[in-house]
Amino acid sequence: MRFDAIIWDWNGTLLNDVHIAIDSINQLLRDRKLIPLNLERYLDVFMFPVQDYYEQIGFDLKNEPFEISASQFIAIYNKAVEACGLHEDVIPLLSRLQQRGYRQFILSAMEQQTLEKTVNDNGISSFFEDLCGLSDHYAKSKVENGKSLIVERGLDPERTLLIGDTTHDYDVALAIGCSCVLVAQGHQSKERLLSSGAVVFDRLDEILF
Repeated sequence: MRFDAIIWDWNGTLLNDVHIAIDSINQLLRDRKLIPLNLERYLDVFMFPVQDYYEQIGFDLKNEPFEISASQFIAIYNKAVEACGLHEDVIPLLSRLQQRGYRQFILSAMEQQTLEKTVNDNGISSFFEDLCGLSDHYAKSKVENGKSLIVERGLDPERTLLIGDTTHDYDVALAIGCSCVLVAQGHQSKERLLSSGAVVFDRLDEILF
């Protein structure tokens, strides 16, 4: 590939956290007498901004501010994520890319301190030049942080590849002018990823560097 730098999404792309995301949101849904999600439904409805996803699955955000339910979700999720691991092929792939001289970064919708902790807990901090998360827990958009990352790290967008697991990652890549591939082992179904027009792989180890 003609790239010098790789920008990784975190949740769902490197971190294998779909199951805890579903378990966490289902606790909130049950508390509100709403219908819990199974895996298939979750992959079909999860989206950014996350507030829109909450509305789609039944939260009444007119009577309960989004910040309340989002904070409850994060409290449940953050306890579970401590025991959450990486996808199977992550460490060998990161190591191979590092040995071949690729610059690597994480651009995440996770809050910054939580991002730093979870990456460190999984023992992979040394692979990345920078970890770029959001300033809060509300997972709105990564576009502005992506633009800042390109500028501050002196990256050439034409030689930068973003790897993610949602259509939002593809939108971010378009906004910052870099290439993108998506992997269908995260938070959205393969059909939804393909509908974006992005190149889609089933697994990380299918991406050839």
